[in-house]
Amino acid sequence: MKILLINGPNLNLLGIREKSIYGNTSFEDYFQTLRNRYPDIEMEYYQSNIEGELINKIHERGFSLDGIIINAGAYTHTSVAIRDAISGVKTPVIEVHISNILTRENFRHESLIGPVCIGSIMGFGLDSYRLGIEAIIEFVKS
Repeated sequence: MKILLINGPNLNLLGIREKSIYGNTSFEDYFQTLRNRYPDIEMEYYQSNIEGELINKIHERGFSLDGIIINAGAYTHTSVAIRDAISGVKTPVIEVHISNILTRENFRHESLIGPVCIGSIMGFGLDSYRLGIEAIIEFVKS
């Protein structure tokens, strides 16, 4: 099984920024934990603060994987282009968020990408990514 985890803008600062919301762990450290937990899954990680680069990665990998897990960060609420990229590929995509976006500022309550994903997971901290992996595993089995 092959899964790509994609993080959008400002998520390169995990473990540094707004620790009360995003925690103390860098994504690179957490990603290693995921790799150790799922040694039989080939996982890649990609992060960019640039919308077009995220779209390019979805296009590049979205036809050859078992799943994509994406935390599009603030682009979740603004990017029709990322939504269209997800719609245009064959690979199933799961939207994840570290925080519960529904309990935050009103402008974060709407996800433009969620409706074109097979599911959304939010509010479980970094564990949202693990839950996303579990969901991809179950989706591929069915």
